[in-house]
Amino acid sequence: MHVAVVGAGIIGVTTAHALRQQGFEVTVIDRRGGVAQEGSFANAGVLAPAYVGPWAQPGMPSKVLAYLFKREAPVVFRPRLDPALWRWLRRWLGECAVERFRVNRERMQRLAYYSRRCLHEVRERHGIDYEQGQGYLQLFRSAHELERTAPARDMLREAGVPHQLLDAAACRALEPALAGQAPLAGGLHLPEDETGNCAVFARRLKDICEADGVRFRFGAEALRFEAAAGRIESLQLADGRVRADAYVVAAGADSGRLLAPLAIDLPLLPVKGYSATVTITRHEHAPQLAVMDETYKVAITRFGQRLRAAGTAEVGSRGMKLREAALRTLLKVARDWFPAAASYAQARFWVGARPMLPDGPPILGGTAYPNLFLNLGHGSTGWAMACGSARIVADLIGGRAPEIDLDGLTLDRYGPPHAALRQAQDEA
Repeated sequence: MHVAVVGAGIIGVTTAHALRQQGFEVTVIDRRGGVAQEGSFANAGVLAPAYVGPWAQPGMPSKVLAYLFKREAPVVFRPRLDPALWRWLRRWLGECAVERFRVNRERMQRLAYYSRRCLHEVRERHGIDYEQGQGYLQLFRSAHELERTAPARDMLREAGVPHQLLDAAACRALEPALAGQAPLAGGLHLPEDETGNCAVFARRLKDICEADGVRFRFGAEALRFEAAAGRIESLQLADGRVRADAYVVAAGADSGRLLAPLAIDLPLLPVKGYSATVTITRHEHAPQLAVMDETYKVAITRFGQRLRAAGTAEVGSRGMKLREAALRTLLKVARDWFPAAASYAQARFWVGARPMLPDGPPILGGTAYPNLFLNLGHGSTGWAMACGSARIVADLIGGRAPEIDLDGLTLDRYGPPHAALRQAQDEA
């Protein structure tokens, strides 16, 4: 059985690997010249299942409004006359209720913990080194921020996740490179959470896939699916056509464009994120742990000889132009905590689109077309969910029962239009 995977980011590459492990013939199609060239290229690299959760959460709408008036803001909203944007925002606001947040968080963490186990199995099977690190330290600049962690700590405790609340002195003892001048009320240490270079992992897994017979077609832009008799017949490319027995859409923020003509209309919004990467010049002043600045929502991660600061969520912007204010925020946070670690004037910047659904969890599995499958909508946590999502989709294509409950992780949660389409296709 031949499966075509559209997209060669971290989701597409892990999907190809999982499919090949189950014996499928696999072709991966991507418009770029290699794997992990867009949203997977220079992200924060944090693999923290305990902190995976929806962006739609209680109090977030008021925070977004407050950020409108701040020079350095972790969330930026740029309103424009786009009906799709306002539909997405309307649904997102509804998902910010406490009860919806809890449901969506549980769904995402169920997948993230499973995915971590799958990642470890892949890593051990192939001996992949992707500049991985252990431990995650969340930093709070004020006592008020620290106090607001109580509900999150309750959830960690209920889930049995190892964690420790630290005062400022204990934070600096754990990570001696933390600078003394930045305000620090305390921190939350999660010793089992991890980091890793997403793009490096994707490239090494691609080499493993190729050696095992997976075909990658780069520089091939997917234009549209061609359907007949209730099935996908082919994928039209800019320079030809791909025919397969089954198809997986894992094209990140571009997935919506391919699916809309098939009457699969998803509220998938590209939310921009940024990163700054610098070469470490003074190792004694560089961190060993990954840290997250809670005030600015910026993660600082060490990858070998490099330091990366990543964050900012920008809603409503078109294009992938670098925004100076976002870059200033990243560099400010990095300099606040690790001012002597690197020459920040030499930073290399990146911007990428996170394919985000308003409620948070991705969509995995089948559609009304029996040979079309989805693996999309992971938002800013695609790296943390990639290996698990890939195995689930491969299991479904192979007719196997996934190892975790898929409640709330499939297309069915988007309701009657998709259910009606499926019924119509079944009757046809």
